[in-house]
Amino acid sequence: MKVLIAEDDRTSRSVLKGALAKLGYEAVEAADGAAAWDALGRIGARIIVSDWVMPDCDGLELCRRVRARKGEPYAYFILLTGKMLGAGHYEEAMAEGVDDFLTKPLDVDALRIRLRVAERIVQLTERVRTLEGILPMCAYCRRIRDERGKYQGLEDYVSDKTPAQFSHGVCPECAEKHFKD
Repeated sequence: MKVLIAEDDRTSRSVLKGALAKLGYEAVEAADGAAAWDALGRIGARIIVSDWVMPDCDGLELCRRVRARKGEPYAYFILLTGKMLGAGHYEEAMAEGVDDFLTKPLDVDALRIRLRVAERIVQLTERVRTLEGILPMCAYCRRIRDERGKYQGLEDYVSDKTPAQFSHGVCPECAEKHFKD
């Protein structure tokens, strides 16, 4: 999974990129919030780790822009800070759409844990988006294409993705049509 890094400090950015690589993630670097915003549309990252304090477009402004996108998949936003600490700052950031926080200096174990949560949330939001949106259905056999590109029957798809269970019966119109006797 791709992770977009927005960090103006070269050393911090390098440490974060190395930690992400060690954890098995593909990291895409941006030297500030404006560069991260430009990169987001090109790379389609679903996880963003952004420094809070940066010139021009800071982490909070980047988060506002990400949340204002219409029709785009959900991106999990982790704000990294060494200065903006405390409940008041965290509440402000949460109100703007930040999902989680990391403090400087970077704790790789904390990063690993937050990335596991981020992946889970991204996967769940994708499932909800699929179920709320248009289902990719074959026009001929009526099977549904899942997120891995595999096709399965409608009942199997819905049963796999939701707690719904099916009980089969025959509606009055079909009973009349198929079972006239």
